[in-house]
Amino acid sequence: MAFVFDPTPTPQIAVQGSELNFPVHRIYCVGQNYSDHVKEMGGDPKSSPPVFFSKPADAIVTNNAAVPYASATDNLHYEVELVIALGGGGRNIEPLKAASRIYGYAVGIDFTRRDLQAAAKAKGKPWDTAKGFDASAPISKIQPSENGGLEDGRIWLAVNGETKQEARLSDMIWTVTEIIVELSRYYELKAGDLIFTGTPAGVSAIGVGDRIAAAVENVGEIEFEITAGSTN
Repeated sequence: MAFVFDPTPTPQIAVQGSELNFPVHRIYCVGQNYSDHVKEMGGDPKSSPPVFFSKPADAIVTNNAAVPYASATDNLHYEVELVIALGGGGRNIEPLKAASRIYGYAVGIDFTRRDLQAAAKAKGKPWDTAKGFDASAPISKIQPSENGGLEDGRIWLAVNGETKQEARLSDMIWTVTEIIVELSRYYELKAGDLIFTGTPAGVSAIGVGDRIAAAVENVGEIEFEITAGSTN
């Protein structure tokens, strides 16, 4: 088979304790899944079902590589999240079968151009430019999960050594399996999909030179620096 140009390599993430790599198919994200974060953003935690959006698969940044400050924003926010890595998929997945689709978990950062998001919300427009940009999804190695389920554990993020976000996974409004079930109503999920599950309160802006460290208990950790973005 001949191509007009060489195909772009499949984005991939290292698997903890292994020489295997996890090929990324799609990145789905859940908005407003911790009550305290919903409240800090001016919403009602129980007023509506999950908010879903997406990022391009090649938005991931792996191996604790430096992350360039995003273009077209003066208000770049961090959001630490538990990430589900799917080893199987399907449509309209039954609740009792959802955990069996999980390959493992990772720690992810959902970077957000908050100024662009606020402008889009005010005009009722999509969030694409606020969420789905280059290097907007730094992620740790994937920790395989033998039983699929992950109901609790500490999740936290620090900037320059100061803790900014801290919560328990049990604080999530929608559980891991509930997210998979609901998402499969809208999309045919597939092996290789990543699902960012939402962030706790404490989101704020960062700048060039800041160092971010984050972790999820029994899953992993991530640490990297924000560098100046390209001017090209």
